[in-house]
Amino acid sequence: MARTPTISPQNKDVRGKATSSAATAPLLPSNLTTDVLLLSTYELGRQPFGLASPAAWLRGAGARVTCADLSIEDFPAAAASAADLVAFFLPMHTATRLAAPLIPRIRELNPNAHICCYGLYGPTNAAYLNSLGVQTVIGGEFETGLLRLCDGLSRNRSDPGAGDTHISLDRQQFEVPDRSGLPELSRYAELRTGDGQPRIVGYTEASRGCKHLCRHCPVVPVYNGIFRIVQADVVLADVERQVEAGAGHITFGDPDFFNGIGHAVAIVEGLHERFPELSYDVTIKIEHLLKYADRIPLLRDTGCAFVTSAVESSDDRVLELLEKNHTREDFIRVATLFRDNDFVLNPTFVTFSPWTTISSYIDLLELTLELELVDNVAAIQWAIRLLIPAGSRLLELAETKSILLPYAADRLGYPWAHPDPEVDELFDAVFEIVCRSGDERRETFARVWDAAHRAAGSSTPQIDRYLPTSLSAIPYLTEPWYC
Repeated sequence: MARTPTISPQNKDVRGKATSSAATAPLLPSNLTTDVLLLSTYELGRQPFGLASPAAWLRGAGARVTCADLSIEDFPAAAASAADLVAFFLPMHTATRLAAPLIPRIRELNPNAHICCYGLYGPTNAAYLNSLGVQTVIGGEFETGLLRLCDGLSRNRSDPGAGDTHISLDRQQFEVPDRSGLPELSRYAELRTGDGQPRIVGYTEASRGCKHLCRHCPVVPVYNGIFRIVQADVVLADVERQVEAGAGHITFGDPDFFNGIGHAVAIVEGLHERFPELSYDVTIKIEHLLKYADRIPLLRDTGCAFVTSAVESSDDRVLELLEKNHTREDFIRVATLFRDNDFVLNPTFVTFSPWTTISSYIDLLELTLELELVDNVAAIQWAIRLLIPAGSRLLELAETKSILLPYAADRLGYPWAHPDPEVDELFDAVFEIVCRSGDERRETFARVWDAAHRAAGSSTPQIDRYLPTSLSAIPYLTEPWYC
Protein backbone atom coordinates (compact mmCIF):
# COMPACT_ATOMS: atom_id res chain seq x y z
CA MET A 1 0.00 0.00 0.00
CA ALA A 2 1.30 3.46 -0.90
CA ARG A 3 2.11 5.74 1.99
CA THR A 4 1.55 9.45 2.22
CA PRO A 5 4.30 11.32 0.33
CA THR A 6 6.88 12.96 2.56
CA ILE A 7 8.07 16.44 1.68
CA SER A 8 11.49 17.69 2.65
CA PRO A 9 11.02 20.59 5.12
CA GLN A 10 14.30 22.24 4.21
CA ASN A 11 13.88 25.89 3.16
CA LYS A 12 10.14 25.89 3.80
CA ASP A 13 7.91 27.49 6.36
CA VAL A 14 4.60 26.07 7.58
CA ARG A 15 2.79 27.37 4.48
CA GLY A 16 5.18 25.54 2.16
CA LYS A 17 6.77 28.69 0.71
CA ALA A 18 10.47 29.25 0.15
CA THR A 19 12.31 31.04 2.93
CA SER A 20 15.86 31.26 1.56
CA SER A 21 17.43 32.08 -1.79
CA ALA A 22 20.74 30.28 -1.21
CA ALA A 23 21.43 26.93 -2.83
CA THR A 24 21.12 24.04 -0.41
CA ALA A 25 24.37 22.18 0.19
CA PRO A 26 23.37 18.94 1.96
CA LEU A 27 25.96 16.36 2.91
CA LEU A 28 26.01 13.99 -0.06
CA PRO A 29 27.81 10.67 -0.58
CA SER A 30 31.05 10.62 -2.59
CA ASN A 31 32.10 6.96 -2.68
CA LEU A 32 29.15 5.05 -4.12
CA THR A 33 29.65 1.47 -5.26
CA THR A 34 26.24 0.92 -6.84
CA ASP A 35 25.44 -0.10 -10.42
CA VAL A 36 22.63 2.15 -11.67
CA LEU A 37 20.43 1.90 -14.74
CA LEU A 38 18.55 5.12 -15.61
CA LEU A 39 15.69 4.64 -18.08
CA SER A 40 13.66 7.09 -20.13
CA THR A 41 10.68 5.84 -22.14
CA TYR A 42 9.73 9.14 -23.81
CA GLU A 43 10.78 12.75 -23.42
CA LEU A 44 9.05 14.55 -26.30
CA GLY A 45 11.59 13.62 -28.94
CA ARG A 46 14.46 15.10 -26.95
CA GLN A 47 17.70 13.66 -25.66
CA PRO A 48 16.65 12.98 -22.04
CA PHE A 49 17.74 15.74 -19.67
CA GLY A 50 16.09 13.64 -16.96
CA LEU A 51 18.82 11.02 -17.40
CA ALA A 52 21.76 13.32 -18.11
CA SER A 53 21.31 15.47 -15.01
CA PRO A 54 21.20 12.70 -12.36
CA ALA A 55 23.88 10.77 -14.28
CA ALA A 56 26.30 13.65 -13.62
CA TRP A 57 25.54 13.60 -9.89
CA LEU A 58 25.73 9.81 -9.54
CA ARG A 59 28.89 9.38 -11.60
CA GLY A 60 30.50 12.21 -9.70
CA ALA A 61 29.85 10.26 -6.51
CA GLY A 62 31.40 7.07 -7.88
CA ALA A 63 28.33 5.14 -9.08
CA ARG A 64 28.54 3.12 -12.29
CA VAL A 65 25.70 4.53 -14.39
CA THR A 66 24.13 3.23 -17.60
CA CYS A 67 21.56 5.40 -19.39
CA ALA A 68 19.07 4.13 -21.96
CA ASP A 69 16.46 6.05 -23.94
CA LEU A 70 13.88 3.42 -24.82
CA SER A 71 12.11 5.72 -27.28
CA ILE A 72 14.95 5.02 -29.75
CA GLU A 73 17.03 2.27 -28.12
CA ASP A 74 16.41 -1.39 -27.34
CA PHE A 75 15.67 -2.43 -23.80
CA PRO A 76 19.06 -3.09 -22.09
CA ALA A 77 18.33 -6.50 -20.61
CA ALA A 78 21.94 -7.16 -19.57
CA ALA A 79 22.24 -3.84 -17.71
CA ALA A 80 18.85 -4.39 -16.06
CA SER A 81 19.92 -7.85 -14.88
CA ALA A 82 23.11 -6.52 -13.28
CA ALA A 83 21.86 -3.25 -11.75
CA ASP A 84 21.54 -2.58 -8.04
CA LEU A 85 19.17 0.29 -8.83
CA VAL A 86 16.87 0.69 -11.84
CA ALA A 87 15.27 4.13 -11.99
CA PHE A 88 12.64 5.31 -14.47
CA PHE A 89 12.29 9.00 -15.30
CA LEU A 90 8.57 9.90 -15.43
CA PRO A 91 8.19 13.54 -16.54
CA MET A 92 4.82 13.09 -18.24
CA HIS A 93 1.74 10.95 -18.76
CA THR A 94 2.94 9.15 -21.89
CA ALA A 95 6.30 8.28 -20.34
CA THR A 96 4.57 6.77 -17.32
CA ARG A 97 2.16 4.69 -19.41
CA LEU A 98 5.12 3.33 -21.41
CA ALA A 99 7.13 2.55 -18.28
CA ALA A 100 4.38 0.58 -16.54
CA PRO A 101 4.71 -2.73 -18.46
CA LEU A 102 8.50 -2.65 -18.12
CA ILE A 103 8.54 -2.59 -14.32
CA PRO A 104 7.32 -6.21 -13.86
CA ARG A 105 9.77 -7.25 -16.60
CA ILE A 106 12.67 -5.80 -14.62
CA ARG A 107 11.45 -7.43 -11.44
CA GLU A 108 11.43 -10.78 -13.24
CA LEU A 109 14.90 -10.23 -14.77
CA ASN A 110 16.46 -9.00 -11.54
CA PRO A 111 14.49 -9.80 -8.37
CA ASN A 112 17.16 -8.15 -6.22
CA ALA A 113 17.15 -4.80 -8.00
CA HIS A 114 15.75 -1.80 -6.18
CA ILE A 115 13.24 -0.15 -8.53
CA CYS A 116 12.64 3.59 -8.34
CA CYS A 117 10.53 6.07 -10.31
CA TYR A 118 11.30 9.78 -10.28
CA GLY A 119 9.87 12.89 -11.91
CA LEU A 120 6.56 14.78 -11.95
CA TYR A 121 4.34 11.77 -12.58
CA GLY A 122 5.89 9.64 -9.84
CA PRO A 123 4.26 10.97 -6.64
CA THR A 124 0.72 11.29 -8.02
CA ASN A 125 0.84 7.71 -9.29
CA ALA A 126 2.76 6.19 -6.39
CA ALA A 127 0.07 3.67 -5.39
CA TYR A 128 -0.13 2.26 -8.91
CA LEU A 129 3.65 2.18 -9.29
CA ASN A 130 4.03 0.43 -5.93
CA SER A 131 1.54 -2.21 -7.09
CA LEU A 132 3.78 -2.94 -10.08
CA GLY A 133 6.86 -3.45 -7.90
CA VAL A 134 8.34 0.02 -7.49
CA GLN A 135 9.90 0.50 -4.05
CA THR A 136 10.84 4.19 -4.05
CA VAL A 137 9.19 7.18 -5.72
CA ILE A 138 10.97 10.55 -5.83
CA GLY A 139 9.40 13.85 -6.88
CA GLY A 140 10.54 17.43 -7.14
CA GLU A 141 14.29 17.95 -7.07
CA PHE A 142 15.23 14.35 -7.62
CA GLU A 143 19.02 14.38 -7.98
CA THR A 144 19.80 14.47 -4.26
CA GLY A 145 17.10 11.87 -3.60
CA LEU A 146 18.69 9.47 -6.08
CA LEU A 147 22.11 10.06 -4.52
CA ARG A 148 20.81 9.25 -1.05
CA LEU A 149 19.04 6.17 -2.34
CA CYS A 150 22.28 4.95 -3.96
CA ASP A 151 24.15 5.65 -0.75
CA GLY A 152 21.66 3.52 1.16
CA LEU A 153 22.03 0.70 -1.35
CA SER A 154 25.82 0.89 -1.03
CA ARG A 155 25.53 0.46 2.72
CA ASN A 156 22.79 -2.16 2.83
CA ARG A 157 21.38 -3.46 -0.43
CA SER A 158 18.55 -5.36 1.21
CA ASP A 159 17.42 -2.38 3.29
CA PRO A 160 18.57 0.99 1.89
CA GLY A 161 16.23 2.84 4.21
CA ALA A 162 14.86 4.91 1.35
CA GLY A 163 11.53 3.37 0.40
CA ASP A 164 8.15 5.10 0.16
CA THR A 165 7.47 8.36 -1.69
CA HIS A 166 9.60 11.46 -1.24
CA ILE A 167 9.09 14.96 -2.62
CA SER A 168 12.04 17.29 -2.16
CA LEU A 169 11.81 21.01 -2.88
CA ASP A 170 15.34 21.69 -1.64
CA ARG A 171 17.41 24.24 -3.49
CA GLN A 172 20.20 22.44 -5.29
CA GLN A 173 23.57 23.47 -6.64
CA PHE A 174 23.24 21.71 -9.98
CA GLU A 175 25.89 19.77 -11.87
CA VAL A 176 26.39 20.13 -15.63
CA PRO A 177 24.43 17.23 -17.16
CA ASP A 178 26.50 14.26 -18.32
CA ARG A 179 25.15 13.10 -21.68
CA SER A 180 27.76 10.42 -22.32
CA GLY A 181 26.22 7.12 -23.31
CA LEU A 182 23.04 8.71 -24.67
CA PRO A 183 22.11 8.57 -28.38
CA GLU A 184 23.45 11.39 -30.54
CA LEU A 185 21.39 14.58 -30.80
CA SER A 186 20.96 13.96 -34.54
CA ARG A 187 18.64 11.06 -33.70
CA TYR A 188 16.11 13.35 -32.06
CA ALA A 189 13.76 16.11 -33.21
CA GLU A 190 14.79 18.82 -35.64
CA LEU A 191 13.81 22.46 -36.02
CA ARG A 192 12.32 23.15 -39.44
CA THR A 193 12.22 26.67 -40.84
CA GLY A 194 11.59 28.18 -44.25
CA ASP A 195 15.24 28.14 -45.29
CA GLY A 196 15.25 24.41 -45.99
CA GLN A 197 18.09 23.80 -43.52
CA PRO A 198 16.86 21.77 -40.52
CA ARG A 199 18.65 22.31 -37.22
CA ILE A 200 19.58 19.65 -34.69
CA VAL A 201 17.77 20.38 -31.43
CA GLY A 202 19.23 20.21 -27.94
CA TYR A 203 17.31 20.54 -24.70
CA THR A 204 18.01 22.00 -21.28
CA GLU A 205 16.21 23.47 -18.27
CA ALA A 206 16.84 26.81 -16.59
CA SER A 207 14.22 26.26 -13.87
CA ARG A 208 11.77 23.74 -12.46
CA GLY A 209 8.39 24.07 -10.83
CA CYS A 210 6.11 27.06 -11.25
CA LYS A 211 4.81 29.99 -9.21
CA HIS A 212 1.29 29.44 -10.52
CA LEU A 213 -1.47 27.02 -9.54
CA CYS A 214 -3.37 26.26 -12.76
CA ARG A 215 -5.88 23.60 -11.80
CA HIS A 216 -5.08 21.14 -14.60
CA CYS A 217 -1.28 21.41 -14.51
CA PRO A 218 0.75 18.31 -13.45
CA VAL A 219 3.44 20.55 -11.94
CA VAL A 220 1.12 21.86 -9.22
CA PRO A 221 0.59 18.67 -7.12
CA VAL A 222 4.36 18.36 -6.69
CA TYR A 223 5.65 21.96 -6.52
CA ASN A 224 2.51 23.72 -5.18
CA GLY A 225 3.51 27.20 -6.34
CA ILE A 226 7.28 26.89 -5.82
CA PHE A 227 9.90 27.10 -8.54
CA ARG A 228 13.61 26.41 -8.45
CA ILE A 229 16.31 27.81 -10.74
CA VAL A 230 19.21 25.97 -12.33
CA GLN A 231 22.30 28.12 -11.93
CA ALA A 232 23.05 30.16 -15.08
CA ASP A 233 26.62 28.91 -15.45
CA VAL A 234 25.38 25.32 -15.38
CA VAL A 235 22.72 26.05 -18.02
CA LEU A 236 25.19 27.75 -20.35
CA ALA A 237 27.79 25.00 -19.89
CA ASP A 238 25.14 22.40 -20.78
CA VAL A 239 24.21 24.37 -23.90
CA GLU A 240 27.88 24.68 -24.86
CA ARG A 241 28.35 20.92 -24.71
CA GLN A 242 25.28 20.38 -26.88
CA VAL A 243 26.44 22.95 -29.43
CA GLU A 244 29.75 21.11 -29.59
CA ALA A 245 27.71 17.94 -30.23
CA GLY A 246 25.97 19.57 -33.21
CA ALA A 247 22.96 21.42 -31.77
CA GLY A 248 21.86 24.50 -33.73
CA HIS A 249 18.75 25.08 -31.63
CA ILE A 250 17.94 24.66 -27.93
CA THR A 251 14.54 24.01 -26.37
CA PHE A 252 14.19 25.31 -22.81
CA GLY A 253 11.86 22.93 -20.99
CA ASP A 254 10.94 25.25 -18.11
CA PRO A 255 7.22 25.12 -17.26
CA ASP A 256 7.32 28.94 -17.51
CA PHE A 257 10.55 30.59 -18.63
CA PHE A 258 9.47 33.96 -17.17
CA ASN A 259 8.78 32.69 -13.64
CA GLY A 260 12.06 34.36 -12.70
CA ILE A 261 12.39 37.22 -15.17
CA GLY A 262 15.86 38.32 -14.05
CA HIS A 263 17.19 34.77 -14.33
CA ALA A 264 15.58 34.36 -17.76
CA VAL A 265 17.01 37.59 -19.13
CA ALA A 266 20.50 36.71 -17.91
CA ILE A 267 20.24 33.30 -19.57
CA VAL A 268 19.17 34.56 -23.01
CA GLU A 269 21.65 37.44 -23.00
CA GLY A 270 24.48 35.11 -22.01
CA LEU A 271 23.34 32.55 -24.56
CA HIS A 272 23.27 35.04 -27.42
CA GLU A 273 26.59 36.59 -26.48
CA ARG A 274 28.30 33.19 -26.45
CA PHE A 275 26.43 31.61 -29.39
CA PRO A 276 25.07 34.39 -31.63
CA GLU A 277 23.94 31.96 -34.38
CA LEU A 278 22.09 29.64 -32.01
CA SER A 279 18.28 29.70 -31.99
CA TYR A 280 16.07 28.57 -29.12
CA ASP A 281 12.46 28.29 -27.97
CA VAL A 282 10.77 28.78 -24.60
CA THR A 283 7.39 28.30 -22.92
CA ILE A 284 5.74 31.34 -21.28
CA LYS A 285 2.25 31.97 -19.87
CA ILE A 286 -0.05 34.45 -21.60
CA GLU A 287 -0.17 36.28 -18.27
CA HIS A 288 3.62 36.73 -18.27
CA LEU A 289 3.80 37.68 -21.93
CA LEU A 290 1.55 40.62 -21.10
CA LYS A 291 3.28 41.49 -17.84
CA TYR A 292 6.72 41.45 -19.49
CA ALA A 293 5.69 42.61 -22.95
CA ASP A 294 8.73 44.88 -23.07
CA ARG A 295 10.98 41.77 -23.04
CA ILE A 296 9.43 40.22 -26.15
CA PRO A 297 11.78 42.10 -28.53
CA LEU A 298 14.71 40.83 -26.42
CA LEU A 299 13.62 37.23 -26.99
CA ARG A 300 13.23 37.81 -30.72
CA ASP A 301 16.57 39.60 -31.05
CA THR A 302 18.54 36.98 -29.10
CA GLY A 303 17.49 34.14 -31.39
CA CYS A 304 14.18 32.88 -30.01
CA ALA A 305 12.47 31.09 -32.91
CA PHE A 306 9.07 30.89 -31.23
CA VAL A 307 7.34 31.03 -27.86
CA THR A 308 4.96 28.28 -26.78
CA SER A 309 2.07 29.40 -24.60
CA ALA A 310 -0.65 27.25 -23.05
CA VAL A 311 -3.70 29.24 -24.15
CA GLU A 312 -5.95 26.23 -23.45
CA SER A 313 -9.28 27.78 -24.48
CA SER A 314 -11.01 30.81 -25.98
CA ASP A 315 -13.92 30.39 -23.54
CA ASP A 316 -13.57 32.66 -20.50
CA ARG A 317 -15.62 30.30 -18.33
CA VAL A 318 -13.26 27.42 -19.05
CA LEU A 319 -10.22 29.63 -18.46
CA GLU A 320 -11.67 30.64 -15.09
CA LEU A 321 -12.31 27.01 -14.11
CA LEU A 322 -8.72 26.14 -15.02
CA GLU A 323 -7.44 29.23 -13.15
CA LYS A 324 -5.26 30.23 -16.08
CA ASN A 325 -5.23 33.90 -15.00
CA HIS A 326 -5.81 35.12 -18.53
CA THR A 327 -8.85 35.78 -20.66
CA ARG A 328 -9.86 35.40 -24.28
CA GLU A 329 -9.07 39.08 -24.80
CA ASP A 330 -5.62 38.59 -23.25
CA PHE A 331 -4.89 35.88 -25.82
CA ILE A 332 -5.93 38.23 -28.61
CA ARG A 333 -3.69 40.96 -27.20
CA VAL A 334 -0.69 38.63 -27.07
CA ALA A 335 -1.29 37.32 -30.59
CA THR A 336 -1.46 40.93 -31.82
CA LEU A 337 1.69 41.82 -29.88
CA PHE A 338 3.59 38.98 -31.52
CA ARG A 339 2.36 39.89 -34.98
CA ASP A 340 3.36 43.52 -34.45
CA ASN A 341 6.84 42.36 -33.39
CA ASP A 342 7.18 39.95 -36.33
CA PHE A 343 7.56 37.11 -33.84
CA VAL A 344 6.09 33.59 -33.72
CA LEU A 345 3.56 32.51 -31.08
CA ASN A 346 2.96 28.75 -30.75
CA PRO A 347 -0.35 28.38 -28.89
CA THR A 348 -1.38 25.08 -27.32
CA PHE A 349 -4.89 24.12 -26.25
CA VAL A 350 -6.96 21.75 -24.18
CA THR A 351 -9.59 21.59 -26.88
CA PHE A 352 -11.85 19.00 -25.27
CA SER A 353 -12.87 19.39 -21.64
CA PRO A 354 -16.12 18.62 -19.80
CA TRP A 355 -17.11 22.24 -20.50
CA THR A 356 -16.39 22.30 -24.22
CA THR A 357 -19.42 22.77 -26.43
CA ILE A 358 -19.59 22.33 -30.18
CA SER A 359 -20.22 26.07 -30.39
CA SER A 360 -17.15 26.93 -28.26
CA TYR A 361 -15.00 24.54 -30.28
CA ILE A 362 -16.03 26.27 -33.50
CA ASP A 363 -15.37 29.62 -31.83
CA LEU A 364 -11.77 28.57 -31.10
CA LEU A 365 -11.31 27.54 -34.72
CA GLU A 366 -12.75 30.85 -35.91
CA LEU A 367 -10.53 32.84 -33.57
CA THR A 368 -7.46 30.93 -34.74
CA LEU A 369 -8.35 31.87 -38.31
CA GLU A 370 -8.97 35.51 -37.49
CA LEU A 371 -5.64 35.78 -35.66
CA GLU A 372 -3.84 34.14 -38.61
CA LEU A 373 -2.49 31.37 -36.38
CA VAL A 374 -3.53 28.27 -38.33
CA ASP A 375 0.05 27.60 -39.46
CA ASN A 376 1.30 28.07 -35.88
CA VAL A 377 -0.80 25.31 -34.30
CA ALA A 378 0.40 21.69 -34.35
CA ALA A 379 -2.29 19.36 -35.69
CA ILE A 380 -2.46 17.32 -32.47
CA GLN A 381 -3.66 20.40 -30.58
CA TRP A 382 -7.13 20.10 -32.13
CA ALA A 383 -7.59 16.73 -30.38
CA ILE A 384 -6.18 17.30 -26.89
CA ARG A 385 -8.51 15.88 -24.24
CA LEU A 386 -8.28 17.06 -20.62
CA LEU A 387 -6.39 14.69 -18.31
CA ILE A 388 -7.45 14.62 -14.67
CA PRO A 389 -4.77 12.78 -12.65
CA ALA A 390 -4.73 11.98 -8.95
CA GLY A 391 -3.91 15.10 -6.96
CA SER A 392 -5.25 17.47 -9.61
CA ARG A 393 -6.77 20.70 -8.32
CA LEU A 394 -9.62 20.06 -10.74
CA LEU A 395 -10.89 17.56 -8.18
CA GLU A 396 -11.77 20.52 -5.96
CA LEU A 397 -14.51 21.60 -8.36
CA ALA A 398 -18.10 20.46 -8.07
CA GLU A 399 -18.31 20.89 -11.85
CA THR A 400 -15.64 18.20 -12.20
CA LYS A 401 -16.85 15.76 -9.58
CA SER A 402 -20.25 15.49 -11.22
CA ILE A 403 -18.85 14.04 -14.47
CA LEU A 404 -15.98 11.84 -13.27
CA LEU A 405 -15.93 8.09 -13.67
CA PRO A 406 -14.09 5.94 -11.09
CA TYR A 407 -10.32 6.39 -10.95
CA ALA A 408 -8.49 4.16 -13.42
CA ALA A 409 -4.96 3.56 -12.14
CA ASP A 410 -3.73 1.99 -15.37
CA ARG A 411 -4.88 5.12 -17.25
CA LEU A 412 -3.25 7.35 -14.60
CA GLY A 413 -6.34 9.42 -14.02
CA TYR A 414 -10.07 9.86 -13.81
CA PRO A 415 -11.90 9.11 -17.05
CA TRP A 416 -14.80 11.38 -17.87
CA ALA A 417 -17.66 11.39 -20.32
CA HIS A 418 -18.98 14.65 -21.68
CA PRO A 419 -22.54 15.53 -20.61
CA ASP A 420 -23.32 16.03 -24.31
CA PRO A 421 -22.53 12.79 -26.21
CA GLU A 422 -22.25 14.77 -29.45
CA VAL A 423 -19.13 16.52 -28.11
CA ASP A 424 -17.48 13.15 -27.46
CA GLU A 425 -18.48 12.07 -30.96
CA LEU A 426 -16.80 15.21 -32.32
CA PHE A 427 -13.67 14.39 -30.31
CA ASP A 428 -13.57 10.91 -31.83
CA ALA A 429 -13.94 12.35 -35.32
CA VAL A 430 -11.24 14.98 -34.79
CA PHE A 431 -8.87 12.47 -33.21
CA GLU A 432 -9.21 10.21 -36.24
CA ILE A 433 -8.53 13.16 -38.56
CA VAL A 434 -5.41 14.12 -36.63
CA CYS A 435 -4.10 10.54 -36.54
CA ARG A 436 -4.47 10.30 -40.33
CA SER A 437 -3.06 13.72 -41.10
CA GLY A 438 0.23 13.82 -39.22
CA ASP A 439 1.34 17.44 -38.95
CA GLU A 440 -0.10 18.81 -42.20
CA ARG A 441 -1.42 21.88 -40.44
CA ARG A 442 -3.60 23.58 -43.01
CA GLU A 443 -5.07 20.39 -44.39
CA THR A 444 -5.80 19.10 -40.90
CA PHE A 445 -7.40 22.38 -39.90
CA ALA A 446 -9.67 22.32 -42.95
CA ARG A 447 -10.84 18.77 -42.14
CA VAL A 448 -11.40 19.65 -38.49
CA TRP A 449 -13.25 22.82 -39.52
CA ASP A 450 -15.56 20.74 -41.70
CA ALA A 451 -16.13 18.09 -39.01
CA ALA A 452 -17.01 20.71 -36.39
CA HIS A 453 -19.55 22.43 -38.62
CA ARG A 454 -21.11 19.11 -39.60
CA ALA A 455 -21.40 18.27 -35.88
CA ALA A 456 -23.20 21.59 -35.43
CA GLY A 457 -25.56 20.75 -38.26
CA SER A 458 -24.51 23.80 -40.25
CA SER A 459 -22.94 24.37 -43.65
CA THR A 460 -19.16 24.69 -43.68
CA PRO A 461 -17.98 28.26 -44.42
CA GLN A 462 -15.13 28.74 -46.86
CA ILE A 463 -11.85 29.48 -45.09
CA ASP A 464 -9.57 30.39 -48.00
CA ARG A 465 -10.17 34.10 -47.55
CA TYR A 466 -8.63 33.97 -44.07
CA LEU A 467 -5.37 32.32 -45.08
CA PRO A 468 -2.26 33.89 -46.63
CA THR A 469 -1.86 33.01 -50.31
CA SER A 470 1.30 31.02 -49.60
CA LEU A 471 2.29 28.93 -46.60
CA SER A 472 4.26 31.11 -44.23
CA ALA A 473 7.61 29.85 -42.97
CA ILE A 474 6.61 29.19 -39.36
CA PRO A 475 9.45 27.44 -37.47
CA TYR A 476 8.42 24.22 -35.77
CA LEU A 477 9.87 21.12 -34.17
CA THR A 478 9.44 17.83 -36.02
CA GLU A 479 8.05 16.26 -32.85
CA PRO A 480 5.35 18.68 -31.72
CA TRP A 481 4.54 19.19 -28.06
CA TYR A 482 2.42 16.45 -26.56
CA CYS A 483 1.96 15.10 -23.03
